[in-house]
Amino acid sequence: MKSGRSATMPSADQTQQCGARILQPDPALAIQKYRQHAASYDASARRTMALRRRVVGLLGLAPGETVLDVACGTGLSLPLLREAVGPRGRVIGVEVSPEMIALARERAARAGWDNVTLIESTMEAADLGAPFHAALFNYTHDVLQSPRALERIFSFAGPRARVALAGIKHPPPWLFPLRLYRLLKARPYLTTFEGLEEPWRLLCAYVPDLRVQPVLAGTNYLARGTVHPWAQP
Repeated sequence: MKSGRSATMPSADQTQQCGARILQPDPALAIQKYRQHAASYDASARRTMALRRRVVGLLGLAPGETVLDVACGTGLSLPLLREAVGPRGRVIGVEVSPEMIALARERAARAGWDNVTLIESTMEAADLGAPFHAALFNYTHDVLQSPRALERIFSFAGPRARVALAGIKHPPPWLFPLRLYRLLKARPYLTTFEGLEEPWRLLCAYVPDLRVQPVLAGTNYLARGTVHPWAQP
């Protein structure tokens, strides 16, 4: 398998055409936000651990595979991913926040994992160094709203790589109080609220068979699909 962008892969400009106008995420603002919340992040994420386990299961990982953990945060998914790919597999985590990835590195060091690679970078600039068999997008709304980030990620996708997502979304309009509550809860962690009706919409250029399941009264979702490098928007 080769890394690097294939001639058949859609460009970021083409990807942006799949959805409406996009208010771009702000990595610098994300770094500021997570500097404040890194220490308490694991405690706040406990309420979504069941969804985390489910979305990792949707990847169908096999021993020896390479899996990408997009915006890996403090590394809460690392034990699940590492268990699934085994000691012969590889886990690559990318995170923009220095404070968050420092906690992920501590987690990996304590566990003695020598097949976990953690990269401090924006997704737009990350060099994974190898193609991946599967990619996990667990509560990565800002990344999903960045055409450049998606272009970079999928330039490293192996043939028919699998993708699984979990994240927040707007509930139906008639549940407006719940929608407002969800926005207030998410505000510390997002730099854009753009695309919350269908957070996955820009993936259409890469994962045309994406299947989405609303969960938790429509305030969250799970999704999975297979990367088709020849797919055009």
